[in-house]
Amino acid sequence: MTDLPVLTLEDLQAQRPFEVDAFGNDDAVLLGQIGIQVIRERELDLAVDIVLDGHLVFRAKTGTTGPGNDEWLAGKALVARHYGVPSLLVRRRLEAAGRTLADEGLDEAHRAHGGSIPILVDGAVVGTVTMSGEPDVIDHEACYETITRFLAS
Repeated sequence: MTDLPVLTLEDLQAQRPFEVDAFGNDDAVLLGQIGIQVIRERELDLAVDIVLDGHLVFRAKTGTTGPGNDEWLAGKALVARHYGVPSLLVRRRLEAAGRTLADEGLDEAHRAHGGSIPILVDGAVVGTVTMSGEPDVIDHEACYETITRFLAS
């Protein structure tokens, strides 16, 4: 197995947030299609969800992903939505502070693992794009590559 990438707190804080002027259902489908392209190019086993205003707009499961990924997709998205930053950044901040989500008053449905990035419109979280199925740093990298390509299109 190849070594996993190391994404430090500083690396994650330097990443561009996923902020756009507007984002609707058609944008979510396009983003999901870009995500599938990234997953296939990297030969990953990932599920991808895009949720807007609390509603699932896009979901695809590739490779060996299945129902077991659902709670991870939802839990990571809860964290990204709650904090307004990527779920892996939340994890790194908690690790640096020696804290847990329970210390923050959040229940076990919340998952501080990489793979979910909030979608921001005018500074407000309107949704999330989330990937699950590989180690969480891989989930995050694939998710971040997906939004980078979307923003460039």
